[in-house]
This record gives sequence, structure tokens and C-alpha cells, in this order.
Amino acid sequence: MMNLEVNLMNILIKLSLATVLGGLVGFERAVSRKPAGMRTYILISLGACLFSEFSVILFQKFPESVDLSRIASQIVMGVGFIGAGTIMRSGTSVGGLTTAAAIWVVAAIGTLVGFGLYAEAGLATLFVFIVLILLTPIEKKIVAGVHSLKNKD
Repeated sequence: MMNLEVNLMNILIKLSLATVLGGLVGFERAVSRKPAGMRTYILISLGACLFSEFSVILFQKFPESVDLSRIASQIVMGVGFIGAGTIMRSGTSVGGLTTAAAIWVVAAIGTLVGFGLYAEAGLATLFVFIVLILLTPIEKKIVAGVHSLKNKD
């Protein structure tokens, strides 16, 4: 049986932060009436955090045989399948790409938290908000302007 020293307070901090950061992004998506909401984003962030923390614990016990990058790459792959499930196609239009991308980024945020990179996770969350909240009206104005130029031709 493995004797792994686990700092429960450290895990509690990581899980709490992963919950808050994932929940913030999920809240924005829920308010925007997107397919995935707070619970989905929290669970994805928590899952990525847990897998990352587990790999850190194993690495501390078996540094010569555990590759931390493997867990991160597997998280990326696994979450890709979840994100793909949010993408919908109707005729020639495709929807849900931003939600899929946000799910993918939230997994990265949870992974950062799991590896103890709290400032990086917070900064990444800030950038997600900039993209989701601030860029939306700018994008709409640009697209509307392009369409009006095309209609004039």
C-alpha cells in the first residue's frame, strides 16, 4: 500500500479556488444563456484540478517514474470530447464554439490550480472574462460593419 503524505489544507485551497474560478466563468456563460452553465464549468475545473493534484502527489512519491506533463495532456484530450459535445451544426452555421473553447480553457485553469500556479490561474480567468464580456460587443460591431459594407456593394 502506498504511503502518500497529503496536505488536506492544500487540497482544500486548490479545490476551493478551482471551484471559484470555474464557477465565475460558468456564471458568465449561464447569464449569457449558453448550453453549459456553472455546474459544468465548476466540475470541469475541479476534475482538472484533481487530476493535476493527484499527479503532483504521485510525482512527490515517485519522481523518477511520473511525468507531470502526461496528466496535463490527457486532461486536454478528455475535455476536448466534452467540448465537442457542445458544438452544434444547423445547416451552414455552427454554434457552441465559444462554449467549447471556454470549457477547454477552464480545464487549463483547473490544471494550473492543481499544479499550484494560483496567480497564473487567476490571470487566465481574467483574460477569459475579457474575451467573453468585453470582446463580444466589439465583435458584434465589427461584424455588423462588415455586413453593411457588403450590402452596399
